[in-house]
Amino acid sequence: MRTYHLPCGKHTLILGEHIRIMGILNVTPDSFSDGGRFFTFDDAVAQGQKLFEDGADILDIGGESTRPFSDTVTAEEEIDRVVPVIEEIARRVSIPISIDTTKATVARRAIEAGASMVNDVSALRYDHEMADVVLEYGVPIILMHMLGSPKTMQVSPTYNDLLGEISAFLENAVEQAVKRGLLKSQIIIDPGIGFGKTVEHNLLLIKHLRKFETLDVPILIGPSRKAFIRQILKDQSVEDIKADLPVVEAGTQAAIAAAGLNGAHIIRVHDVARTRMTLKIVNAIKNV
Repeated sequence: MRTYHLPCGKHTLILGEHIRIMGILNVTPDSFSDGGRFFTFDDAVAQGQKLFEDGADILDIGGESTRPFSDTVTAEEEIDRVVPVIEEIARRVSIPISIDTTKATVARRAIEAGASMVNDVSALRYDHEMADVVLEYGVPIILMHMLGSPKTMQVSPTYNDLLGEISAFLENAVEQAVKRGLLKSQIIIDPGIGFGKTVEHNLLLIKHLRKFETLDVPILIGPSRKAFIRQILKDQSVEDIKADLPVVEAGTQAAIAAAGLNGAHIIRVHDVARTRMTLKIVNAIKNV
């Protein structure tokens, strides 16, 4: 696997020798994975500290849910949710903080508060000014594939050529970012597990993750607690199971191991402690 050096403000991430862990912190009342457990300032800061202590290499903080069928919130609401949390966590941890947003104004305020990476699930499509903010501050950006929007993405997602279409989308997203002045060395791609994909689509993406190595940028993947895992593991008599059940975390760790062995550079997760143990074994296998 190729090694990448990713400058993130005062930090530099080396990607490739070991798989990096991005810990998820949802400062939202309606996250699918934790039901708003970290919506208050104190709870959010405490969870960010815990993710860091558990071994996260990056913290990804978001103030707007992107679960299927979710509604958007205003930039002002996002800023009110995330900026105080980022300011406090940035004083406490010595790892990069990523802001999970599609809005340029939110990204700007988050970076000024201490974030040093942007995770844009729209791949710069929703807000034309996002590329300008990323360029101005010189921070890395994650460009993700999504079919439609969070409101519509799980309404009968269909592809003629799953891997080819997602690869072409990401290749174009990288090209457009570079045309806007962003450095390719500051771009990460994410095939978008769960964002307009069926169970089979998600499994195929994990199985064939190395397909995206031809784009020559680091690959991030986020399978944690996603619906495809719950659908596989649930009893057929029930519609769904809770995302934070131990059985779902066990399934998540299996998906993490597969993604790690198939070429992921960064894996975005809720349970950093368990993931760190899983990836110790994966890294040992890869590097033997």
